[in-house]
Amino acid sequence: MTDGHDPTVRREHAVIIGAGLAGSLAALFLARRGYAVDVYERRADPRTAPAGLNGRSINLGLSARGMRSLAEAGLLADVLKRSVPMRGRVVHSPDGTVAFQPYGVREHEILHSVLRDELIALVVDAAEAEPAVRFHFDMRLLRLDRDRATVEVAPTDGGEPVTVTGDLVVGADGVFSTVRQQMQYGLRADYAQEFLEWGYKELTIPVGDDGEPRVRLEALHVWPGDDALMVAHPNLDGSLTCSLFMAHEGPVSFAALDTPEAVRTFFDRHFPDAAALMPDRVEEVLGHPTGQLVTVRTAPWRHADRVVLIGDAAHAVYPFYGQGMNSAFEDCLVLDHCLGAHPGSRAAALAAYEAARRPHTDVLADLSTQNFQDLRARVHRVGYTAHAAADRLLARLLPERWMPLYTMVSHTTMPYADALARARRQDRLLRTAAASTALAALAATAATVGAWRRNRGR
Repeated sequence: MTDGHDPTVRREHAVIIGAGLAGSLAALFLARRGYAVDVYERRADPRTAPAGLNGRSINLGLSARGMRSLAEAGLLADVLKRSVPMRGRVVHSPDGTVAFQPYGVREHEILHSVLRDELIALVVDAAEAEPAVRFHFDMRLLRLDRDRATVEVAPTDGGEPVTVTGDLVVGADGVFSTVRQQMQYGLRADYAQEFLEWGYKELTIPVGDDGEPRVRLEALHVWPGDDALMVAHPNLDGSLTCSLFMAHEGPVSFAALDTPEAVRTFFDRHFPDAAALMPDRVEEVLGHPTGQLVTVRTAPWRHADRVVLIGDAAHAVYPFYGQGMNSAFEDCLVLDHCLGAHPGSRAAALAAYEAARRPHTDVLADLSTQNFQDLRARVHRVGYTAHAAADRLLARLLPERWMPLYTMVSHTTMPYADALARARRQDRLLRTAAASTALAALAATAATVGAWRRNRGR
């Protein structure tokens, strides 16, 4: 394979399957690492295809891990221009109260809401600007030869297959990855896939008739509930994109929302203040498809020095911690660093990448499941808000010694398992301190009572 300018220059050839966020950023890093890169994607070019769902796009929450990766790629400033800062969450409780919960205690501890389609288009443009990168859209993977780093791809319109041989194949083809399936076929591989019993639909809070936002814009809005959960990300135009989560089947489920009256009754009962914000809710619920929520854990992520998995192909997680995109971007950065640290052995680089990432993304899967329960049933409870307030207070008073778990996950690049271990140590200290305080108070009370009794006996 030669690069785009000088046919005498021999580059190692990377073949990437999947031109989503992870695949496109990996193409950029690999090109700058010296590879010639061909990216094959079964969908149409995101820069020309209709945006998202019925002209809208699912939003993403960009946090520290994704920001670091984009910064090293030279893209962060452009992305932030297209984002809306979210300084905390606004919780709309079932009793009608509304409360703001800040994400952190420092100015930089915020998230940024960005449209998926706009972000993909920006990263694809940046990767394609590299002379050694070529994108091939409307091309699906048929077969992978893992030992030869060879793929057979074909146009989605039924055209003739093409065989492409490289030095490295990168599987960035999502949760139902064909690269993963064919790389692991016949090997001693672990694979676990778990579907959440809930799904989701994408809905909209449009701008008001006066052209102004209907709610506070610089925040993630959350409507918790045991039977249904809704979150809304802000957009630059003043609208918000909502994700409605609930069971696929059952008395309170998407299956039960089968008539306009059923949709209206559901919102009036579960999210009454949201109903007034969403004039198109009936048409959107009835017309938009229901998405699935999947967790994937697998091993290995690589084969020899020939094949490697990144993003959802390696570790799909539920979206409730907002780390899917961020962890995928972090994969690209860690893989790039490992390739740089092992210039003489790509096999060693791929092994180092998997060792650095897989234990932590397994922890992220657990954290994402736990945060689903928090957002659904606890985020509006007094105990949850009191604990979060105590966490923030300690973080202000002891900035070098105390850091909330959410801060470590979302506002630092500390590995996920390390963040969880530190949070557990902090919780043990807090429980011990609380117990010690209670014992001291009890002892003081007992001493006071004893003194009073002695004085009475005189």
